Formats: sequence, C-alpha cells, structure tokens
Amino acid sequence: MRFSFAAFLSCGLALAQTMTIEEYEPKSTLVVPQHPVQRAKFPFIDVHNHQSNCLSKECVDKLIAEMDKLNLRVMVDLSGGYGDKFKRLLDAQKGRYTDRLIVFANIDFTKLDDPDYPARAAARLEQDVKNGAQGLKIFKNFGMDLKDSKGQRIHVDDSRFDRVFDVCAAHKIPVLIHTGEPAMFFQPMDKYNERWLELKTHPGRGRPPEKYPSWETLMDEQHRLFARHPRTIFINAHLGWLGSNLAELGRLMDKLPNMYTEIGAVLYELGRQPRFARQWLIDHQDRVLFGKDIWAPSEYYYYFRVLETADEYFDYYRKYHAFWKMYGLDLPDEVLKKLYYKNALRIIPGVDRSAFPE
Repeated sequence: MRFSFAAFLSCGLALAQTMTIEEYEPKSTLVVPQHPVQRAKFPFIDVHNHQSNCLSKECVDKLIAEMDKLNLRVMVDLSGGYGDKFKRLLDAQKGRYTDRLIVFANIDFTKLDDPDYPARAAARLEQDVKNGAQGLKIFKNFGMDLKDSKGQRIHVDDSRFDRVFDVCAAHKIPVLIHTGEPAMFFQPMDKYNERWLELKTHPGRGRPPEKYPSWETLMDEQHRLFARHPRTIFINAHLGWLGSNLAELGRLMDKLPNMYTEIGAVLYELGRQPRFARQWLIDHQDRVLFGKDIWAPSEYYYYFRVLETADEYFDYYRKYHAFWKMYGLDLPDEVLKKLYYKNALRIIPGVDRSAFPE
C-alpha cells in the first residue's frame, strides 16, 4: 500500500489537532556541549529531605549506599515527628549511621487552645532535643491549614509558639520552615499564569482566596516571625518562594541576618537565569544551603549540572514545574563548598566535620 505525501501531511495535521497541550513535548534540535554530572564534586549535606518511612535495616542500608554514589555525606530527615515517634526514627536511622543521618523534630500541635500549650510545646521540643534532635522542621500546614478549635487559622507569627523558638535559640538548633507555596498557586489559573500546566495536571495545588490567605499575607507573617526572634536561626525553605525575584530575596536577607535559605525543589528558578543567579549566589554565598526535598537519586544529577557546569539549554527533570530549559551556573569551588556543606556545618550542631575538606 502506498501513501502520498499529501496523505502523510493530512495524518500529521489530524494528530496535531487532537493533541493536547499536556502531551506536547518538543525535542530540541540544538547541538551544544553536554556534561552530565552524576556525582557531586564535593561531599555535600542535604538539609531538606524526608525519610519518615525508612525504619528497617534494609531501607536504611540501601539509603546510605545510594547516598554514597551521589557523594551525599549527610542527609537531614525533616520528618522526625516528636516524642516516641521521634525516638523510634532516630534509633532506626541515626542509631545505625551516627555520622550520616540527622533527624529534625516537629512541633506537637495537639490541644492548641489549652492555656498551658506554649509551655507544653516548648517542653516537648526540649525533650526531643535532649533525645537527639539537631533542628526543628515546620511544615506548610502551619499558616495555611492549621486551625484552632473555633476554626480560626493559626498565623505563622502566632505568639503561642514563641517559647518553642526560644528553645531553638537556647540550644542553637536551626528551624527549617516551609511557609506557603509558589505565588503562582495563589493567582488566577488563566493564560498568564506561569504554572498553568502544573495547576492543570495537579489541580489540588491551587490556593483559591476563598479557602486560603493570600501569598503576601503568609510571607508577611513569616518575615515578622523571623524579625521577632533574632537569636533563632531560620532556614527559609525553597528560596522563600522568591527564586523568581532574587533581588528581593537578597534585600530580605540583608534585613534579617538570622535567615538562611535553601534550594530544594526550586532548581528551575536558578537554572533559567544563570548569569544573575550565579552572581547572586556568589554575593550571598554564606547564607544558602543545599536541599533537594523529594528523595529521587537521579534527580540530583540536574542539581549538580546546574551548579557545577556551564552547560546550556538542557532539560529540567519535571515538565510540569518548568516548561523552560536549564543553564549551568558554573559556580566557583569556594561557593560550591559553602553551598554543599560549609554553611550547613556552621548552623547545624553536632555534624562530623572530618569527612569534609577545608
């Protein structure tokens, strides 16, 4: 059977007319030098990960073996919980690999309205620190979904948690806090929304105003919290959702010397502005840490490539996060060392320094 060229074009046109935007995946014809990286140039500390279900010997041993391949020397598990759950996780992970795994505790939010709650929450964290917690993690439900017994939203800067942050300051442990979501999730899902594809494929990620406070409200509350506790070190997760406005993030860091940040799950912001992001990371090299968030070993390769090489126009690992391409920042070695481990060593207590170069 023979097909004419016209028939071939007709079939292609019919396919194009039925294809959805979600299915569109153009293959670049650009030929440029490629330098994929599967192992970090220096040993690094991942300050943003979650391993709450990794409790068995087999799971922990596999995790360490995969970390070794990446040159991931120390991982912070942010999902430690509190009380007995925290102790079980700590024993299963750090108890087996003392120098490779760190577990952060979380806040006990039970009976928030009780008069003794501030003292009880602080005492709970105090005990978790004595049991081995090297930091505190606050999840995004804090400020967005957490409510009191009357159904009122708990603000990020609610004063009933002040004593918890005082405990962190007293013990010199950092608070890694995730507040809110990308600003685009709070904006109308229209043709101007940069994250339209993600909101289309993941509809539960939208934050409509009838259900949630505005992005600006959440950020203002978070920044007031940082200012009210100048002795407490805060790690503002995900570049504080200001990766698309690094100049503003820099101004915030100048204003709040106790605030650090990390790059977990926002690599797509850095990789699309290589010249400005490179200079920004050089300028703020003492305040930015490495984080990844979701444990997927092959996805680390993209972080290494963006941070370490000068490659151009390569794919990001998730289409729905970024429809654009990535570019390498080719960071200087000293900046890489600070991002990979030196800054974390400075603010997370009890990390074995012997495995890291000077």
